[in-house]
Amino acid sequence: MTCPVSRIIICPVGTVPNSNPTVGEAGSEFLLSRPAQDRNALQGEIHKFLRWLGLRRRVAEIGPLDIASYGEQSTPSEGKAIKSFLAYLYKRKLTNSNLSVHLRVKKSPRKTTSPIQQAEKIQMTRQGYAKLEKELAELRSQIPGITEELRRAAADKDFRENAPLAAARERKSHLQGKMQEIESTLKSATILSQGQGTSRIKIGDTVTLCDLSSGKRLRYVLVDTREANPAEGRISVASPIGGTLVDKEGGQTVKITVPAGTFEYHIEEVQHEMP
Repeated sequence: MTCPVSRIIICPVGTVPNSNPTVGEAGSEFLLSRPAQDRNALQGEIHKFLRWLGLRRRVAEIGPLDIASYGEQSTPSEGKAIKSFLAYLYKRKLTNSNLSVHLRVKKSPRKTTSPIQQAEKIQMTRQGYAKLEKELAELRSQIPGITEELRRAAADKDFRENAPLAAARERKSHLQGKMQEIESTLKSATILSQGQGTSRIKIGDTVTLCDLSSGKRLRYVLVDTREANPAEGRISVASPIGGTLVDKEGGQTVKITVPAGTFEYHIEEVQHEMP
């Protein structure tokens, strides 16, 4: 099958007109539009969503598949905040449709899996593993500075209205939580090696697709949910696109169904993860 001639889009996608705000700019504007009390409650979930999409991505580049993919890993509380943000984008006419209808948050299962059992299933690319190691080192390097901030803030004996002390404590708590999360992931992760004797798509492979409705080409790397970053073209195997591509082969045409409808993609090229 021949794909119509068009430019290749390698996530993150190229620039668009300046009149189209970035995800980060739109997120900041949304939070500033909210009352102070609501803003404090929303910013954690919104910032997480914005980072996942890619702060420098343009709002016009966000599509139904992005939203459906994020729903695979979000919680009900996050879903409520994100739907509010997406509805805001549509109200401001920054998107052509209200993308919030495509967010389907999975309900938590009644039977929970222990952290150890869950961690054993983590598979990561070499690039993703190295990136986490670098991030952990950077976080550790910030600890001495925060400790010094706490020492200086604690020198003020009036703890009742000591905003710097409260901010430093919150920052340190967030930092330590993030470090523990990364350490747990690295400890339990298995680095992917090159598959032998198979041409089928698996986690770690790079896939070039042609969108048969628009003629655009897209390139994705299939990764574990913990490595997913649409802004870098790294999509989770739990996402609608990623899950459909697993075990397929180059040359096939696949259909992906999400609340927005059914999309058809032709698999043009598969580059397998190297050992």
